[in-house]
Amino acid sequence: MIMDWYKNHGYNFLALSDHNILATGEKWIKISKSKLYEDGFQNYLNKYGKEWVTYKTDSGRFHVRLKTLDEYRPRFEDQKFLIIRSEEITDRYQGKPIHMNATNVEKLIPPQGGTSIADVIQRNIDAVLQQRKETSTPMFPHVNHPNFYYTVSVQDMISLRGERFFEVYNGHPLVHNDGDSLHPSTEKMWDMINIEYAKRGQSLMFGLATDDSHNYHQFGGSFANAGRGWVMVNSESLTPASLIKALEAGDFYSSTGVELIEIKKDKKILSIKVKTEPGVTYQIHFIGVKEKTDKAVELKLVSGVEGSFNLSPDILYVRAKIISNKLKINPFKEGEFEVAWTQPVSVK
Repeated sequence: MIMDWYKNHGYNFLALSDHNILATGEKWIKISKSKLYEDGFQNYLNKYGKEWVTYKTDSGRFHVRLKTLDEYRPRFEDQKFLIIRSEEITDRYQGKPIHMNATNVEKLIPPQGGTSIADVIQRNIDAVLQQRKETSTPMFPHVNHPNFYYTVSVQDMISLRGERFFEVYNGHPLVHNDGDSLHPSTEKMWDMINIEYAKRGQSLMFGLATDDSHNYHQFGGSFANAGRGWVMVNSESLTPASLIKALEAGDFYSSTGVELIEIKKDKKILSIKVKTEPGVTYQIHFIGVKEKTDKAVELKLVSGVEGSFNLSPDILYVRAKIISNKLKINPFKEGEFEVAWTQPVSVK
């Protein structure tokens, strides 16, 4: 049912992950004794039929065998839709949750533990990269929702080696994308991380948007629903290897609704062209950092659907944030407008 939702809503690929588990082997779940979940099971049975659904009853409760990836992949994949095997590595340090996604893994990676928050993250990054090396399969880790319980700090992120991605936007209602009076927003974190990375010549951190969906039967701001954030990737083909190649090159943008027709970037210019909707207006914010400064600022603002920024030698990097005046459908918070973020471009 989850795959069906994404495919019918125009997605071309999906990395479906769960906590410390892959969709392999025989696993059964017991349907909760509530009308909500019993109706959900009945909808599943009605849609796919008894020939597909494996279930049994015990003491008046339904027990359903979960389909493996190898079983459900042929039912949904085609030339326009791809499923990527992924895992949400779920670890902890002194009671604080530390979550990371491993995209296109070959086998399960257990949480690695560690002696500090940064050490836990680093050990899990290393485990993903080690599997990539051993299997020669393109895969990558990314840090999930750093402000979830305000676990991951800017300093933790700055200390990492081999990490190129984190979530600048996550659609779960409990992850504090906007921060608070004591903690920076994830977008501000992004710039703080990249200021340090740029100064020491390290590859810049890229920002992902994800929905972090958990709830498929109830909808609203207090639920983690599908479709709140995603990435648009300029990939040569619809394969995991091609998608990961483009992602690692920064050839993508993240979005909560705004679509872009074109992104042109090199070491001299970053230009944007927005796909318009009737009655919707757009502002293109070019945000960057100048040499010998420690703060990201708005370098240029364009009200309209096209804009460009010329990079000068004194610019460490620049990125674009495109904000529409269209309110997001089913937002994780009231008053949320549709937005897109390009990846940072470095002059050097």
